[in-house]
Amino acid sequence: METPTFFNGTYDETMALLIEARNYIAYHDAASHRALPPHVRLQISYESMRVTSRLTQVMAWLLAQKAVHAGEMTREQAASDDFALSGGDICTDPSGPDNEQLPDGLRSLLERSHRLYMRVARLDERARDAVAMAG
Repeated sequence: METPTFFNGTYDETMALLIEARNYIAYHDAASHRALPPHVRLQISYESMRVTSRLTQVMAWLLAQKAVHAGEMTREQAASDDFALSGGDICTDPSGPDNEQLPDGLRSLLERSHRLYMRVARLDERARDAVAMAG
């Protein structure tokens, strides 16, 4: 079964954001953060984890959908709570990009990961609704 084009684009976007986030978190100059107040450094850590949570949740969901398209699992299995997009209030919270105390790179990652997460949340809802209607 051929994977839909929208899926490939979303998968590629998620992978690119994951790599960008990893590089940002691993290689961003920590020395520049030392001068920041402790509450700002804590906020940077918190928001970095929010980006990571969003992206790993999205990738896990996409991999389950990829398994459906490959015939490795059913739509019903993929629509179960075990494979549902999770992250709740932490991942759906849009705050962060407007916090001017945060570095620009992190603010950009927060905004783009939120848009991606919300888009995939809508896809998850549609997939679950389709399974519920068919069942």
